[in-house]
Amino acid sequence: MNVIISKLKEVLYSVLPITVIVLILHFTISPIDTALLIRFLIGAVLIILGLTVFLIGVDIGITPIGNNLGATIAKANKIWIVVISGIILGFFISVAEPDLHILAEQISSVTSGMISKWSIVGIVSAGIAIMLSIGLIKIVYNFPLYKLLTILYGIIFALAIFTTPEFLAISFDASGATTGALTVPFILSLAIGVSKLKKDSKSSEKDSFGLVAIASTGAIISVMVMSILSKTDNITGDLSQELTSNSILFPFLHETPDVALEISLALLPIILIFIIFQKVSFKLSNRAVRKILFGILFTFLGLVLFLVGVNAGFMAVGSTVGYNIALLNNKAYVIIVGFILGVVTILAEPAVYVLTHQIEDVTSGYVSRKVVMVTLSIGVGIAVALSIVRILIPDLQLWQYLLPGYMISIALMYFVPKLFVGIAFDSGGVASGPMTATFILAYAQGAAEATRGASVLVDGFGIISMVAMTPLIALQLLGLVYKVKTKKEV
Repeated sequence: MNVIISKLKEVLYSVLPITVIVLILHFTISPIDTALLIRFLIGAVLIILGLTVFLIGVDIGITPIGNNLGATIAKANKIWIVVISGIILGFFISVAEPDLHILAEQISSVTSGMISKWSIVGIVSAGIAIMLSIGLIKIVYNFPLYKLLTILYGIIFALAIFTTPEFLAISFDASGATTGALTVPFILSLAIGVSKLKKDSKSSEKDSFGLVAIASTGAIISVMVMSILSKTDNITGDLSQELTSNSILFPFLHETPDVALEISLALLPIILIFIIFQKVSFKLSNRAVRKILFGILFTFLGLVLFLVGVNAGFMAVGSTVGYNIALLNNKAYVIIVGFILGVVTILAEPAVYVLTHQIEDVTSGYVSRKVVMVTLSIGVGIAVALSIVRILIPDLQLWQYLLPGYMISIALMYFVPKLFVGIAFDSGGVASGPMTATFILAYAQGAAEATRGASVLVDGFGIISMVAMTPLIALQLLGLVYKVKTKKEV
């Protein structure tokens, strides 16, 4: 009971700030249609309930499976088993990721089906699978994370030269969206399972982080390769269908069966993998198996409630608020509101909750969860504000942010304590979860729709990539602060 209350409190602190901000905006500069506002409030309740149930499910279901799989793969001590396991697990976990489905659905919707949802899901999942296996090999062979990330981002920069502006935004957004509520706890626990078998505790601590970062580069590379090979050009998009709906209950009723089916299909491979490994390798007690299966059931129920609340309640309000504020004469409002939304939305991300607790646990409290949260919030707030500036100034290109941003991130890797490199790059992935992929992305697309000269497809997308990038710099700078502080203490 205490666990439920503590999780509920955590979620309330996360979701209520966004709800309060939207209500303040409604009564001041951005009035919202009554039906839409009621939907938003119903969505907030569903998100609070769903997130609470989901987090309990992750703790008792998903995380133990990941830990056991990681330990089993490492015990096999055969590199081909590590590679094959990484590819299979990476693909199915990515296919199961709700954030990726949200983004792929939005891409398909905005492009009127020119880029299909399942093509994005399949291509991104294949990229994640390959990179997850490379990440596991890196742990086994103790290859330095900063060197591997330098190589991977070098490949990304080279591919970016040949990638169209539309696909550049989508590729980096896919990277952020695919490391969300389900993928992050699984990959983190997989990394810990593999790295715990090392005798060197410092090496084990460092290897607990960074696997999410390596996996997420697979999404960028795979979408860029798709862009180059398909030679798809001149894709256009608009948001007209997103901004019109007066019904209150219909969107919830419409979303529930679709989301339930999607989450069922997504979780099924994880259940099958668990059952197979339980028979062959885990040999857990009946009680432990029942507990894990209950955890998966909670994960399912939580994700359904959460995603129905987000899709039916939050999405339309995000685009409406962005659209209304961008139409105001004073454009400072849309930037300031974007910054505030970025700061508070990160608090509602389920994967951020999982990662920050993992950081505190692995470092035995040396790296405080609260310090990481504050650093992340400020970084994400700046990312959203800069993205809105890019929408307001159409000549400003996404690569003009991403190129210097990633170059600074890569340069910092060579000076920052190596533990913080993994933490920072993992945080970049988890910062852009379902709340970012819906509310913040919808806010940006609404602003792009209202801004003359801006494109919903080129300028509306790309915000997730900004949200994924700024924590890389913010948390590595935090690592430098810890490094200086430790030297002073010595």
